[in-house]
Amino acid sequence: MSYVGPDFEPSEPRRPRRRPLTIALAALVPGALLGWLVYEAVGGGGDSGGSAGAVGTAASASAPASPTTPRSAGDDDKPGGSPKPTPAATPSKSAPGSGSGSGSGPLKGKVVVIDPGHNPGNFRHAAEISRKVNIGTNSKECDTTGTATNSGYEEARFTLDVAHRMRTLLQEQGATVELTQDGDRPYGPCVDERALIGNRAHADAVVSIHADGSAAGNRGFHVILPGPVHAGAADTRAVVAPSRALGERVAGAFVRVTGSAPSNYIGGGTGLVTRTDLGGLNLSTVPKVFIECGNMRDSKDAALLTSGTWRQKAAQGISEGIVGFLRE
Repeated sequence: MSYVGPDFEPSEPRRPRRRPLTIALAALVPGALLGWLVYEAVGGGGDSGGSAGAVGTAASASAPASPTTPRSAGDDDKPGGSPKPTPAATPSKSAPGSGSGSGSGPLKGKVVVIDPGHNPGNFRHAAEISRKVNIGTNSKECDTTGTATNSGYEEARFTLDVAHRMRTLLQEQGATVELTQDGDRPYGPCVDERALIGNRAHADAVVSIHADGSAAGNRGFHVILPGPVHAGAADTRAVVAPSRALGERVAGAFVRVTGSAPSNYIGGGTGLVTRTDLGGLNLSTVPKVFIECGNMRDSKDAALLTSGTWRQKAAQGISEGIVGFLRE
């Protein structure tokens, strides 16, 4: 996901532009050096995704999700044009892309919503995705096309592939899993609707999957946490703390399973970033985080993101973080 202002950045289809990021660093987290030391302590080669204690604990305490074989591909987004209503997604458990777990396992009775960032069809619907929606604090574009690697592998394809792998892993743990979209709609859903799907499902945890579109040389993952917002339709005050706990678990497990280091260009080396300008977080009434799994515009990160083997590790790392959070 690229940014140009609050929320998802409107980038050019497949070759998005990048602008400066505005973030608030996660509170009470040490700097890059301490993050690096924590990451080394949990067995990786980079910085850690939270406070030293929090992410170290997250990595060691995450309950492993069952490994599975790689599956599908695809999902991304971007803006452009005149107002038109978005086709409604069905946020219930009978929605396409949803499914119950095995009926047993540590996550039996838990509902997890996976939000594959963007949609492969967004670039064909510039007018629809550029229409403004209310995110509580202000209005933002419905969605964006997302970014892509230099070779044309789209963020939208990446996010949907990781979401499918996560769904399998989490269902094996007994969870009921819903996707906000499964390549089953022409575009979207809009960012406000993505939040609503998790809310209506009464999800125990929601994770939005993305990949960044920053400058070459910028590497690593970061987890985006909701900050306190109380304006208009947005009120995150009740979910800030549990979302941080979820984010720390996900960051710690992602480091351990993938071997990837936290971002070297945002988050001060912690792998955690707090934002109050994203509609998908502002409008959520359940614990929710975003994860930018790497930078598609950097050749080294792109080599990972385009690897099915690595995407399976990414799915497992995120899933283990969710399992650890839900078993607390």
